[in-house]
Amino acid sequence: MADLESDMPYEAFTKKWAKKPGIKLLLSKDIWGNKQKAIFLKSEEKDDQMTSIITVAGISSRFNKGISENEKVLKCIYTDDSLEDTLLYHMAGKLSSSERIIIVGGYRYDDLEKYINGFMNGRFESEFTLVRNDHYADLSSGYSLYLGIEKALNYEPDEIVFVEGDLDIDGESVDRVLNAASNVCTYNHEPIYSDKAVVLYTDADDRIKYAFNSSHGMLQINDPFGCILNSGQMWKFKDMHALRRVNDEFCLRYRDSTNLRIIQSYLDSVDRNSVSLVGLDQWTNCNTREDYFNIRERWSGRKV
Repeated sequence: MADLESDMPYEAFTKKWAKKPGIKLLLSKDIWGNKQKAIFLKSEEKDDQMTSIITVAGISSRFNKGISENEKVLKCIYTDDSLEDTLLYHMAGKLSSSERIIIVGGYRYDDLEKYINGFMNGRFESEFTLVRNDHYADLSSGYSLYLGIEKALNYEPDEIVFVEGDLDIDGESVDRVLNAASNVCTYNHEPIYSDKAVVLYTDADDRIKYAFNSSHGMLQINDPFGCILNSGQMWKFKDMHALRRVNDEFCLRYRDSTNLRIIQSYLDSVDRNSVSLVGLDQWTNCNTREDYFNIRERWSGRKV
């Protein structure tokens, strides 16, 4: 490799080669000072390339309840103190082993863009890609996930992680999802209330199913079930071909449905044995400013 014997500067060399599949740089300042460049060629297969998706397009109506129009904010970047104390910053930190993090925005998109480009870029190893959902007000949550998956598949990842952007989850639990070798559905340990929870259950054939009332009313499950859990709203997808099929079908037939339409269709198309259930130890769905302040108190006692 000619670059090894050239006078290419350290920064230029690492930028060009550090993320090449199968190559890890041995970055020694002493060696570099002697104009020598050392590399280690891995004999094993390259690591799976992971892309993560965070959807944050929603209007945040409960979070902004009773707030004047000019003081309303995008929930995922709200802070009354440090710019690091946002839901988005903390979640991005926990997902930073991903090669790329795709953030799908809509409501107050310009504020989101300013926060990411002006503050978050360069603070994590992941590359950030912003996607704009212009239908955040007239379509449901499924369209944001559709756009995120469509963008993610352009980068040909080996696996995709998806998490909703109004969640706070402890880092150890996030790591269990990221490190899993299988597809993943998650659950939390909160009580199940029909006006709040997305229900995950297994049917008589042990297939994973979801139930949710978008009107936040009573829930009804007509199937016999083996277990019933409160969904953690974080998933990992390993079969990119199956994901592409169900994503394309969603756009053609179900684009006004929730993100559960895509997720359920994907789960129905893969082998049940390829799906693991992963529990999340600490989980909060941030709906109100009171929720945010409680989350921030926990952050004060732990690192991202």
